[in-house]
Amino acid sequence: MDFLRPATWAEALAAKADRPEVVPIQGGTDMMVELNFDVRRPAGLLDLNRVAELSEWSSEPDGRLRVGAGVSYARLISELGDRLPGLAQASRTVGSPQIRNRGTVGGNLGAASPAGDSHPPLLATGAVVEVESAGGGVRMIPAAEFYLGVKRSALEPDELIRAFWMSPASGPQYFSKVGTRNAMVIAVCSFAIALHPGERRVGTGIGSAAPTPRRAVAAEEFLAAELDWEARLDPAVLGRFGELASEAASPIDDVRGTAEYRRHAIAVMARRTLTWAWNEFRSGHFERRAG
Repeated sequence: MDFLRPATWAEALAAKADRPEVVPIQGGTDMMVELNFDVRRPAGLLDLNRVAELSEWSSEPDGRLRVGAGVSYARLISELGDRLPGLAQASRTVGSPQIRNRGTVGGNLGAASPAGDSHPPLLATGAVVEVESAGGGVRMIPAAEFYLGVKRSALEPDELIRAFWMSPASGPQYFSKVGTRNAMVIAVCSFAIALHPGERRVGTGIGSAAPTPRRAVAAEEFLAAELDWEARLDPAVLGRFGELASEAASPIDDVRGTAEYRRHAIAVMARRTLTWAWNEFRSGHFERRAG
Protein backbone atom coordinates (compact mmCIF):
# COMPACT_ATOMS: atom_id res chain seq x y z
CA MET A 1 0.00 0.00 0.00
CA ASP A 2 1.36 3.40 -1.00
CA PHE A 3 1.27 6.34 1.41
CA LEU A 4 1.18 9.80 -0.22
CA ARG A 5 1.76 12.98 1.81
CA PRO A 6 1.18 16.15 -0.24
CA ALA A 7 2.23 19.42 1.40
CA THR A 8 -0.17 21.70 -0.51
CA TRP A 9 -3.69 21.55 -1.87
CA ALA A 10 -2.35 21.70 -5.44
CA GLU A 11 -0.15 18.69 -4.73
CA ALA A 12 -3.10 16.83 -3.21
CA LEU A 13 -5.26 17.46 -6.29
CA ALA A 14 -2.44 16.39 -8.59
CA ALA A 15 -1.94 13.18 -6.62
CA LYS A 16 -5.65 12.37 -6.70
CA ALA A 17 -5.79 13.04 -10.44
CA ASP A 18 -2.80 10.76 -11.03
CA ARG A 19 -4.02 8.08 -8.63
CA PRO A 20 -7.84 8.23 -8.37
CA GLU A 21 -7.87 4.93 -6.49
CA VAL A 22 -6.06 6.30 -3.42
CA VAL A 23 -8.24 7.07 -0.40
CA PRO A 24 -7.86 10.46 1.31
CA ILE A 25 -7.49 10.51 5.09
CA GLN A 26 -7.28 13.33 7.62
CA GLY A 27 -8.03 11.89 11.03
CA GLY A 28 -8.30 8.36 9.65
CA THR A 29 -10.87 7.44 12.29
CA ASP A 30 -12.99 5.41 9.85
CA MET A 31 -10.27 4.10 7.58
CA MET A 32 -8.05 2.76 10.34
CA VAL A 33 -10.90 0.65 11.69
CA GLU A 34 -11.50 -0.81 8.23
CA LEU A 35 -7.79 -1.52 7.82
CA ASN A 36 -7.48 -3.13 11.25
CA PHE A 37 -10.39 -5.47 10.54
CA ASP A 38 -9.28 -6.08 6.96
CA VAL A 39 -12.61 -4.79 5.65
CA ARG A 40 -10.90 -2.64 3.07
CA ARG A 41 -7.42 -2.62 1.59
CA PRO A 42 -7.02 0.36 -0.78
CA ALA A 43 -4.12 0.66 -3.18
CA GLY A 44 -2.93 3.75 -1.34
CA LEU A 45 -3.71 6.41 1.23
CA LEU A 46 -3.58 10.14 0.57
CA ASP A 47 -2.68 11.82 3.87
CA LEU A 48 -3.99 15.40 3.89
CA ASN A 49 -2.72 16.44 7.32
CA ARG A 50 0.08 18.59 5.91
CA VAL A 51 -2.35 20.67 3.81
CA ALA A 52 -2.72 23.57 6.24
CA GLU A 53 -5.62 25.33 4.55
CA LEU A 54 -7.93 22.38 5.17
CA SER A 55 -7.75 23.13 8.91
CA GLU A 56 -8.95 26.71 8.52
CA TRP A 57 -12.42 28.24 8.64
CA SER A 58 -13.64 31.71 7.72
CA SER A 59 -16.65 34.02 7.66
CA GLU A 60 -17.42 34.80 4.03
CA PRO A 61 -18.79 38.06 2.54
CA ASP A 62 -22.22 36.49 1.98
CA GLY A 63 -22.49 35.76 5.72
CA ARG A 64 -21.93 32.02 5.49
CA LEU A 65 -19.19 30.10 7.26
CA ARG A 66 -16.69 28.18 5.14
CA VAL A 67 -15.25 25.33 7.21
CA GLY A 68 -12.23 23.44 5.90
CA ALA A 69 -12.50 19.68 5.54
CA GLY A 70 -9.72 19.23 8.12
CA VAL A 71 -11.34 21.17 10.98
CA SER A 72 -11.77 18.66 13.79
CA TYR A 73 -14.97 17.98 15.69
CA ALA A 74 -13.32 19.33 18.84
CA ARG A 75 -12.50 22.65 17.17
CA LEU A 76 -15.92 22.86 15.62
CA ILE A 77 -17.45 22.53 19.09
CA SER A 78 -15.14 25.05 20.77
CA GLU A 79 -14.79 27.61 17.97
CA LEU A 80 -18.09 27.41 16.07
CA GLY A 81 -20.54 25.89 18.55
CA ASP A 82 -22.35 29.19 19.11
CA ARG A 83 -22.93 29.73 15.37
CA LEU A 84 -23.50 26.11 14.31
CA PRO A 85 -25.25 24.69 17.38
CA GLY A 86 -26.91 21.70 15.70
CA LEU A 87 -23.68 20.50 14.13
CA ALA A 88 -21.84 21.11 17.41
CA GLN A 89 -24.40 18.99 19.28
CA ALA A 90 -23.88 16.18 16.78
CA SER A 91 -20.12 16.55 17.05
CA ARG A 92 -20.28 16.06 20.81
CA THR A 93 -21.79 12.60 20.25
CA VAL A 94 -18.93 11.42 18.03
CA GLY A 95 -16.74 8.77 19.64
CA SER A 96 -14.42 9.76 22.46
CA PRO A 97 -12.43 12.97 23.09
CA GLN A 98 -9.54 11.38 21.21
CA ILE A 99 -11.75 10.69 18.18
CA ARG A 100 -13.21 14.21 18.29
CA ASN A 101 -9.68 15.63 18.31
CA ARG A 102 -8.83 13.75 15.11
CA GLY A 103 -12.11 13.19 13.27
CA THR A 104 -13.61 15.75 10.90
CA VAL A 105 -16.89 16.54 9.19
CA GLY A 106 -14.96 16.35 5.92
CA GLY A 107 -14.06 12.76 6.71
CA ASN A 108 -17.67 11.99 7.64
CA LEU A 109 -18.76 13.35 4.27
CA GLY A 110 -16.09 11.37 2.44
CA ALA A 111 -17.17 8.12 4.08
CA ALA A 112 -20.84 8.91 3.32
CA SER A 113 -22.08 6.37 5.86
CA PRO A 114 -25.83 6.61 6.51
CA ALA A 115 -24.98 6.57 10.24
CA GLY A 116 -22.58 9.52 10.15
CA ASP A 117 -23.51 11.92 12.96
CA SER A 118 -22.80 15.14 11.06
CA HIS A 119 -25.10 14.39 8.12
CA PRO A 120 -28.53 15.20 9.65
CA PRO A 121 -27.48 18.72 10.80
CA LEU A 122 -25.88 19.39 7.41
CA LEU A 123 -29.17 18.48 5.73
CA ALA A 124 -31.35 20.41 8.19
CA THR A 125 -29.37 23.60 7.68
CA GLY A 126 -28.96 23.40 3.91
CA ALA A 127 -25.19 23.02 3.95
CA VAL A 128 -23.19 22.94 0.73
CA VAL A 129 -20.11 20.79 0.11
CA GLU A 130 -17.19 22.33 -1.78
CA VAL A 131 -15.24 19.78 -3.82
CA GLU A 132 -12.46 20.19 -6.34
CA SER A 133 -10.41 18.27 -8.88
CA ALA A 134 -7.29 19.21 -10.83
CA GLY A 135 -9.08 18.93 -14.15
CA GLY A 136 -12.63 19.93 -13.35
CA GLY A 137 -12.18 22.79 -10.92
CA VAL A 138 -14.54 23.54 -8.03
CA ARG A 139 -18.06 22.18 -7.63
CA MET A 140 -20.56 23.22 -4.97
CA ILE A 141 -22.85 20.31 -4.06
CA PRO A 142 -25.89 20.84 -1.78
CA ALA A 143 -25.88 18.33 1.06
CA ALA A 144 -29.28 17.06 -0.09
CA GLU A 145 -27.67 16.00 -3.41
CA PHE A 146 -24.40 14.68 -2.00
CA TYR A 147 -25.50 11.25 -0.73
CA LEU A 148 -26.21 8.71 -3.47
CA GLY A 149 -26.26 5.35 -1.67
CA VAL A 150 -24.77 3.35 1.19
CA LYS A 151 -21.27 4.84 1.52
CA ARG A 152 -21.61 6.40 -1.95
CA SER A 153 -21.45 10.12 -2.62
CA ALA A 154 -21.56 12.51 -5.57
CA LEU A 155 -17.75 12.79 -5.54
CA GLU A 156 -16.01 11.97 -8.82
CA PRO A 157 -12.98 9.64 -8.59
CA ASP A 158 -10.51 12.53 -8.98
CA GLU A 159 -12.27 14.94 -6.59
CA LEU A 160 -11.43 15.85 -3.00
CA ILE A 161 -13.60 17.58 -0.40
CA ARG A 162 -12.16 21.00 0.34
CA ALA A 163 -14.73 22.53 2.72
CA PHE A 164 -18.38 22.78 3.61
CA TRP A 165 -20.45 25.96 3.78
CA MET A 166 -23.18 26.70 6.33
CA SER A 167 -25.07 29.79 7.39
CA PRO A 168 -24.86 30.70 11.07
CA ALA A 169 -28.00 29.55 12.88
CA SER A 170 -30.95 31.90 12.38
CA GLY A 171 -33.02 30.01 14.95
CA PRO A 172 -32.79 27.12 17.42
CA GLN A 173 -31.20 23.87 16.24
CA TYR A 174 -31.20 20.45 17.90
CA PHE A 175 -29.76 17.00 17.28
CA SER A 176 -30.92 13.73 18.84
CA LYS A 177 -29.35 10.29 18.56
CA VAL A 178 -30.33 6.82 19.74
CA GLY A 179 -27.55 4.31 20.40
CA THR A 180 -27.13 0.97 22.07
CA ARG A 181 -25.38 2.81 24.90
CA ASN A 182 -24.77 6.45 25.86
CA ALA A 183 -21.34 7.00 24.31
CA MET A 184 -18.77 5.55 21.90
CA VAL A 185 -21.49 4.08 19.71
CA ILE A 186 -22.75 4.16 16.13
CA ALA A 187 -26.22 5.65 15.87
CA VAL A 188 -29.17 3.28 15.70
CA CYS A 189 -30.90 6.33 14.23
CA SER A 190 -30.65 10.10 14.57
CA PHE A 191 -32.59 13.25 13.80
CA ALA A 192 -31.75 16.94 13.43
CA ILE A 193 -33.96 19.98 13.23
CA ALA A 194 -33.28 23.64 12.43
CA LEU A 195 -35.80 26.45 12.81
CA HIS A 196 -35.58 29.28 10.27
CA PRO A 197 -38.02 31.84 11.75
CA GLY A 198 -37.27 34.55 9.19
CA GLU A 199 -38.34 32.19 6.41
CA ARG A 200 -41.12 30.58 8.44
CA ARG A 201 -39.81 27.11 7.74
CA VAL A 202 -38.14 24.16 9.47
CA GLY A 203 -35.29 22.01 8.15
CA THR A 204 -34.82 18.34 9.04
CA GLY A 205 -32.28 15.57 8.68
CA ILE A 206 -32.55 11.82 9.33
CA GLY A 207 -29.58 9.54 9.95
CA SER A 208 -29.09 5.76 10.06
CA ALA A 209 -32.66 5.02 8.97
CA ALA A 210 -32.33 4.76 5.19
CA PRO A 211 -29.67 3.88 2.60
CA THR A 212 -28.58 7.52 2.76
CA PRO A 213 -29.02 10.40 5.18
CA ARG A 214 -32.14 12.25 4.05
CA ARG A 215 -34.53 15.09 4.81
CA ALA A 216 -38.12 14.55 5.91
CA VAL A 217 -39.45 16.73 3.12
CA ALA A 218 -43.16 16.05 3.66
CA ALA A 219 -42.77 16.84 7.36
CA GLU A 220 -41.03 20.12 6.51
CA GLU A 221 -43.78 21.07 4.06
CA PHE A 222 -46.45 20.21 6.62
CA LEU A 223 -44.91 22.52 9.21
CA ALA A 224 -44.50 25.32 6.67
CA ALA A 225 -48.25 25.16 6.09
CA GLU A 226 -49.50 24.46 9.62
CA LEU A 227 -47.19 26.09 12.17
CA ASP A 228 -48.48 29.22 13.86
CA TRP A 229 -45.25 31.02 14.71
CA GLU A 230 -47.03 33.31 17.15
CA ALA A 231 -48.64 30.63 19.29
CA ARG A 232 -47.92 27.59 21.39
CA LEU A 233 -47.08 24.38 19.60
CA ASP A 234 -50.30 22.55 18.72
CA PRO A 235 -50.13 18.93 19.97
CA ALA A 236 -51.91 17.74 16.82
CA VAL A 237 -49.33 19.46 14.62
CA LEU A 238 -46.53 18.03 16.74
CA GLY A 239 -47.93 14.50 16.46
CA ARG A 240 -48.42 14.70 12.71
CA PHE A 241 -44.91 16.04 12.26
CA GLY A 242 -43.55 12.98 14.07
CA GLU A 243 -45.61 10.66 11.88
CA LEU A 244 -44.39 12.29 8.67
CA ALA A 245 -40.78 12.23 9.83
CA SER A 246 -41.12 8.52 10.56
CA GLU A 247 -42.67 7.90 7.14
CA ALA A 248 -39.67 9.57 5.48
CA ALA A 249 -37.38 6.84 6.82
CA SER A 250 -36.82 3.50 5.09
CA PRO A 251 -34.84 1.56 7.69
CA ILE A 252 -33.69 -2.05 7.83
CA ASP A 253 -33.36 -4.65 10.55
CA ASP A 254 -29.76 -5.13 11.68
CA VAL A 255 -27.73 -5.96 14.78
CA ARG A 256 -28.28 -2.49 16.22
CA GLY A 257 -32.06 -2.31 15.89
CA THR A 258 -35.14 -3.27 13.95
CA ALA A 259 -36.79 -1.24 11.23
CA GLU A 260 -39.91 -0.94 13.38
CA TYR A 261 -37.93 0.43 16.31
CA ARG A 262 -36.12 2.94 14.09
CA ARG A 263 -39.38 4.28 12.69
CA HIS A 264 -40.76 4.65 16.20
CA ALA A 265 -37.58 6.36 17.43
CA ILE A 266 -37.54 8.81 14.51
CA ALA A 267 -41.09 9.89 15.37
CA VAL A 268 -40.16 10.37 19.03
CA MET A 269 -36.98 12.30 18.24
CA ALA A 270 -38.79 14.48 15.72
CA ARG A 271 -41.40 15.45 18.32
CA ARG A 272 -38.80 16.02 21.02
CA THR A 273 -36.41 18.13 18.94
CA LEU A 274 -39.24 20.26 17.56
CA THR A 275 -40.54 20.80 21.11
CA TRP A 276 -37.08 21.79 22.38
CA ALA A 277 -36.49 24.13 19.45
CA TRP A 278 -39.96 25.65 19.66
CA ASN A 279 -39.71 26.29 23.39
CA GLU A 280 -36.35 27.99 22.90
CA PHE A 281 -37.73 30.09 20.06
CA ARG A 282 -40.85 31.15 21.95
CA SER A 283 -38.86 31.97 25.10
CA GLY A 284 -36.60 34.34 23.17
CA HIS A 285 -33.57 32.52 24.57
CA PHE A 286 -32.06 32.01 21.12
CA GLU A 287 -32.13 35.74 20.33
CA ARG A 288 -30.44 36.55 23.63
CA ARG A 289 -27.81 33.84 23.09
CA ALA A 290 -27.17 34.84 19.47
CA GLY A 291 -26.96 38.52 20.35
